[in-house]
Amino acid sequence: MIYWIAIIRVNFVYPVILSIFFQKTKMNYKAVIFDLDGTLLNSLEDIADSANSLLSNHDLPTHKPDDYKIFVGSGISELMSRALPEKEKDPDTIDDYVKEFREEYARNWNVKTEPYAGIAAMLDELVSRKIKIAVLSNKLHAFTKQCVDELLPRWKFNIVMGLQNDIPPKPDPTSALQIAKQLNIDPLHILYVGDSDIDMKTALAACMHPVGVLWGFRTKKELQKNGAKTLIEKPQELLDLIE
Repeated sequence: MIYWIAIIRVNFVYPVILSIFFQKTKMNYKAVIFDLDGTLLNSLEDIADSANSLLSNHDLPTHKPDDYKIFVGSGISELMSRALPEKEKDPDTIDDYVKEFREEYARNWNVKTEPYAGIAAMLDELVSRKIKIAVLSNKLHAFTKQCVDELLPRWKFNIVMGLQNDIPPKPDPTSALQIAKQLNIDPLHILYVGDSDIDMKTALAACMHPVGVLWGFRTKKELQKNGAKTLIEKPQELLDLIE
């Protein structure tokens, strides 16, 4: 037994063994932190429509809605940088487009955006089991709260947190760890649920269990590559991880 443990450690396989263990075993999880876009809310079309409207106004090439699955996830500055042609990518120009996008999106963010199928029933069950729930997004804090208040009003989230000036954005774990502290729950007892590499990296950095959702904006391959310990195809499957 000691011999095999030594081999595992020497070959750095121990983290993989732990990952398999977590995938197959129910743990005493007491809270779930959710990403927002691509996880709880299907907001892709409103984001794409707002960005494409801006691009059209400047006689720039637009993109297919599915292209925005790759553009989103790292904040508006990165979104615009990815959507703009190379000639428009100097920092000052990007800042101007960011301001315009915020104005456009603020007018049209809830035209098509809605919770994914199954989210309501899953949240109901988490609340009934007295599992604490939180939202963590790279959208601006006030806007994140607005989205949750208007599109997920039935559930009282313990914490809703978006991007704030004094806290670095995901995948930096500061915000996730701050939520854990406010909930008074050890990070090891928190499921972190998201649809992108950013979310998986955030979860791992915060020592939380990374759960990748396959109904969101990114691929199974990306989630696995960036550390997802569990992949789920439907919201209800999240409940299988909780005792």
